[in-house]
Amino acid sequence: MKSRMAEVGTTKNEGGVIMGTNYYAQNLNSGKLYQVYQTQIDRIKQYLDAEINFVRQELKGSERVLELGAGYGRIMKELAPYAGSIVGIDISEDSIPFGQAYLKDSPNCELKMADAHKFEFTPEFNVILCLQNALSAMKVEALPFVQHTMNGLLPGGKAYFSSYSPKFWEHRLAWFQEQADKGLLGQIDLEKTKGGLIVCKDGFIATTYTQADMEKLGQAVGYRYQIEEVDDSSIFLIVEKDK
Repeated sequence: MKSRMAEVGTTKNEGGVIMGTNYYAQNLNSGKLYQVYQTQIDRIKQYLDAEINFVRQELKGSERVLELGAGYGRIMKELAPYAGSIVGIDISEDSIPFGQAYLKDSPNCELKMADAHKFEFTPEFNVILCLQNALSAMKVEALPFVQHTMNGLLPGGKAYFSSYSPKFWEHRLAWFQEQADKGLLGQIDLEKTKGGLIVCKDGFIATTYTQADMEKLGQAVGYRYQIEEVDDSSIFLIVEKDK
């Protein structure tokens, strides 16, 4: 389920996600995932901060938050001072002890291993986060997954799902090239990489949910929703559970 970017495989689902083995659990976890975010590209740093800031400005300080595909807790640590508590789940066994050490100074954070596909959501959270293209990364069928996720919200709670803006394509591609140069991903196949799709020669494939995809999801999920473009880098679908 590793949050961020994509998966390996050959079968497409309704959202255009390539499904298969989980690249993040097997190849890009714990310390390697940490290196992904030690980027030297200022525009990527701005994008990462903008996603967090967008959520942070919505928090009042008492919310119980759940992050899906939390990795080693990067987003959790940034949001911890602004929420009551944060639970993060991730499928990568290696990322959990790394993340627990990373979050040692954030006592209101709890990181644990779990598969979002099989997670038993009960209505106990005010906010659920599925950020930075995690709908793609977790190789889910988007509509049933979003509907399932809504079961974890208390009345009036909100779920946040984000993917990349098409305006961010060149920066996103540069970031993946940086990761490939570090040996974190395979060499990028430039012939196949286009139109929001990044393909690496080791089998890694990163897809995107467009604004039209998000609109379709919002219309189908059965709750009040809104679409927001943030920082010319992210497309957010925010779904609110009825009070």
